[in-house]
Amino acid sequence: MAASSIVNRVLLQTDFPELTLHARGKVRDLYSLDGLLLFVATDRISAFDYVLAMGIPEKGRVLTQLSLFWFDFLKDVVSNHLVTANVDEYPALLARYAGQLRGRSMLVNKAQMIDVECVVRGYISGSGWKDYQRTGSVCGIKLPPGLRESDKLPEPIFTPASKAQSGHDENISFEDMCQCTGREMAEQLRDLSIKIYNTAADYAAARGIIIADTKFEFGTTPDGTLLVIDEVLTPDSSRFWPADRYTPGTGQPSFDKQPLRDFLAGLKDQGKWDGNEPPPPLPPVVIAATSARYREAYRLITGKALEVGR
Repeated sequence: MAASSIVNRVLLQTDFPELTLHARGKVRDLYSLDGLLLFVATDRISAFDYVLAMGIPEKGRVLTQLSLFWFDFLKDVVSNHLVTANVDEYPALLARYAGQLRGRSMLVNKAQMIDVECVVRGYISGSGWKDYQRTGSVCGIKLPPGLRESDKLPEPIFTPASKAQSGHDENISFEDMCQCTGREMAEQLRDLSIKIYNTAADYAAARGIIIADTKFEFGTTPDGTLLVIDEVLTPDSSRFWPADRYTPGTGQPSFDKQPLRDFLAGLKDQGKWDGNEPPPPLPPVVIAATSARYREAYRLITGKALEVGR
């Protein structure tokens, strides 16, 4: 697909005046609807602490469709908040927006969010690698000496994170998490998160993808049922590495916004952007390459190509 044609097919923001806007995140627009929530994954993308002015075509559809795949795949492991993603089953007042909603939205049950992100790491990378270099540990978990960047860990570790005032995730220890959630809930979330990760990682490995790490968000219903919520095992919430290119000892190529990050990092290195203001417009070729990474992750995991278009 030509870079120039794919760039024009993006959804950056929704506006449904008949509904109450519940929240607008970096990627998702959330609306309250008949006691449920309507999640709409836009094509917005962020990098270097900025939400970019230009979106990534099909990104929101990949995030939604992959989450739906994993919700179904993991249904015997963990319950989720999905009610339906079939736009034809949505309330009639949304019919006029079907083109925007199809493939990138879902109606979900409301849940009381647990204010800790449940991160599982099977490989040492990212902030975990930086932590290990400084302390030999990750979130207080002592790891074997001599690990290289991107090495597989002896077993997956649970490294929770909390939201700081700045909005960035901050790694915390398991004991700190217990202070937030209570020990019984923390232990339940830890064990469930590792079980989900192992189940998904085994599946992905057979399809040529290493899930280096991932993060889950959970909530509870009024009757106390624990649900996995938001997105699950997508390129935005996980590090997906191509297994055939895995080379420990350095950073790995990944199925996410790496082409975009590399482009902006190059501008910084060349002195063309200092990072103190929003980034300049992205070239069509960078947008197309980033979109291709997301769509390839979907294809490898699900075994089918994403149906492109709204």
